[in-house]
Amino acid sequence: MNTILAVEDDATLLELLNIHLADINCKLDTAQDGQAGLVKALEQDYDLIILDIMLPSLNGLEICKKIRAANITTPILMLTAKSEEIDRILGLEIGADDYVVKPFSVRELLARIKALLRRTVLNAVGADSESVVLERGPMSIDMEKRKVVIGSEKVELSRKEFDLLALLASKPGVSYDRNRLLNLVWGYDFEGFEHTVNSHINRLRAKIEIDMSAPQYILTTWGIGYRFSEDI
Repeated sequence: MNTILAVEDDATLLELLNIHLADINCKLDTAQDGQAGLVKALEQDYDLIILDIMLPSLNGLEICKKIRAANITTPILMLTAKSEEIDRILGLEIGADDYVVKPFSVRELLARIKALLRRTVLNAVGADSESVVLERGPMSIDMEKRKVVIGSEKVELSRKEFDLLALLASKPGVSYDRNRLLNLVWGYDFEGFEHTVNSHINRLRAKIEIDMSAPQYILTTWGIGYRFSEDI
């Protein structure tokens, strides 16, 4: 049974969620206050975290940021109002995996929840990859443990940074455009959010490249997107 944390101050929505999540074998834990939700997210293990953006005491964006700063890779689904496009963009930038715009149907929300629960980058690189350790020069990528080591040094990556690296490294030399990466790693076609890929690639390069101005691992395919070097 999957356990989901919903940080939402709408009691009616929480009650509705509780009913429908039980139907898909999920247990719901709740918090109606941002600070209380953050404490739960940091202290307990969940399979998914649902965050409303507008919350008492601490908003959903700040909670998301603090969760990712604590190196917690649990998938995060943001709930956002239709007028808050900038918040949706920020949510993806700071580590949210998906968002649903209010008002939404329960069917749509459940579909997004189920997709996040079952989706990992392994779906993109192949079902047999979960036991694979990719060796790319001095870099070792353990798919099952989601661990990256360069030489003898462990590299701490966020969930999305790891997913991007694992996908690109699984097929050296293959170029992916930004929309394709959004679809494979984030799971949906976020048209207009291609810069989110750029931001994550830049953060990833800052952690794995010796010289970001002359990257060795993740290369830019001009006019297309990104690829992993074949020469490593």
